[in-house]
Amino acid sequence: MTTTMPNTTAAMAIAPYESAGPIKVTELVRGNERRLLEHLGQLVRRQSVTLDLSSVERIDAAGISALVALYTTAREAGHSFTVCRASRRVAEVLALVGLDRILISHPAVWKPRPGRRLQLNAA
Repeated sequence: MTTTMPNTTAAMAIAPYESAGPIKVTELVRGNERRLLEHLGQLVRRQSVTLDLSSVERIDAAGISALVALYTTAREAGHSFTVCRASRRVAEVLALVGLDRILISHPAVWKPRPGRRLQLNAA
């Protein structure tokens, strides 16, 4: 299984030996998600990928949708897609929508604080 090597100078690193090179993204929001999908869409069809999100400080629904699309594409091709080194804010958002369990490769940067938690039903 091939995965990316963490790259501290790039927000998102692609798999080793890939000619396209890393791309720099600090916000995974509407407009930026297309760039991510174009850059990694074909790659996740060919091999397993771990995406370094250490420099991404903001993510919105479009960014989450892009990550889910990459995960789905990789799984359909028989590969894995995970994220690593998520910033605290990004990890919190992924946890809020329940994607932390399937997307974040552990150990992740962000860990929930112990203590009381308020849990509300959606209904």
